[in-house]
Amino acid sequence: MIRQSPFLVGLAAVLSLLLFGIQSSFAFQTKPVFASKSSSASLSMASDDDKNYDIVTVDLADGRDYPIYIGTGYTDDQIGDVLAKHIEGKDALLITNDRISPMYLDKFESLVKQHKTVHTLVLPDGEEHKTMDVLQKILDKALEVGLDRKCTFLALGGGVIGDMVGFAAAIYQRGVNFVQIPTTVMAMVDSSVGGKTGVNHPLGKNMIGAFHQPQCVFIDTDTLSTLPDRELQSGISEIVKYGLIRDAALFEWLEENMDALLARDPLAMRYAVKASCENKAAVVKADEKEAGLRATLNLGHTFGHAIESGSGYGTWLHGEAVSIGTAMAASMSAEMGWIDQDLLERTYRLLEKANLPVDLPVDSPMDQATFLKYMAADKKVANGQLRLILLKGALGNCVFTGEFDEDAMVKTIDEFVAECAGAKV
Repeated sequence: MIRQSPFLVGLAAVLSLLLFGIQSSFAFQTKPVFASKSSSASLSMASDDDKNYDIVTVDLADGRDYPIYIGTGYTDDQIGDVLAKHIEGKDALLITNDRISPMYLDKFESLVKQHKTVHTLVLPDGEEHKTMDVLQKILDKALEVGLDRKCTFLALGGGVIGDMVGFAAAIYQRGVNFVQIPTTVMAMVDSSVGGKTGVNHPLGKNMIGAFHQPQCVFIDTDTLSTLPDRELQSGISEIVKYGLIRDAALFEWLEENMDALLARDPLAMRYAVKASCENKAAVVKADEKEAGLRATLNLGHTFGHAIESGSGYGTWLHGEAVSIGTAMAASMSAEMGWIDQDLLERTYRLLEKANLPVDLPVDSPMDQATFLKYMAADKKVANGQLRLILLKGALGNCVFTGEFDEDAMVKTIDEFVAECAGAKV
């Protein structure tokens, strides 16, 4: 159910980045990275040429640029050659989970083995295993087989595997190379790009980690054919996010093409993944360590992380929690009069069209105190001040700010937990 705002005010888009030290508030508007809805309706435009893959470059300082390969129908030779090109030394440690292993481990191991010495490790699947104890297994394996600083870790799987393998690479012998091979929409469009790595702590999600950029990201959208529907939908929440915060054309494209994405149309998926990676790469280039602009990629995440932590890791998929968090952020923005009712309703409609949740269930343990507890420990808190990413102005604009109406935040939380079991204890 959409929370109706008493305010129907649409504010003009904020066009400048306010200095962090002055107002602790950032406002952003960014040009879309691909054509408008009217010129992008044809999915055949997903590639600029006849190749079966596209390359998006993450442009970083000090020669640390790396490519994101986004394609379908790769030949075995293409896969082996691309991955070998980004493995500097003679040894690779290929790490996956026990759900991906039966489907893809043998294939990628055999292809990389044609060029390098490959060791493998299979970890348990699931957010509840994104812990220091499981991370230790990666370090143990690397030491047991005698890997040195020239080795490369390969992360084959979704966001949990990518985050843990990246963090292990960041700390093993003070840093070794790694490559991302994402197999979920969530990992392809978000977590594999940008170098955020880490594990969860019982008191907060992703609270232990490091920035450590991969050598490349290798995306084969054909792997999505085995992805469960629920995980497919979860990943789409992050694509919706890009449309809301910086790319109105992508949002409009999603409104017209969501059915094609849910049907796993290859051209639609490749197009959406590429557009998302272009958005993510542009933001990482401008703000690699999340001083301001990059924080906007966390729209809905402060509320969402509280839901994940408060409900117990594994209860929600990350994108599901982010979807509810996005609905909360949009509702709060409308409550303060920062967006109009039409944008609020479009946000809800698109999330629901993707079969994503926009409300907490009645059996949820969440209540106001649980939300506030976990939000107070959020990584975006600075000097004791909670900062949120909220929508402001026209579609494609947002702010990262600590200057918001706290009463509106509490009211939004209360509305979302009103029917929850946790709020009635």
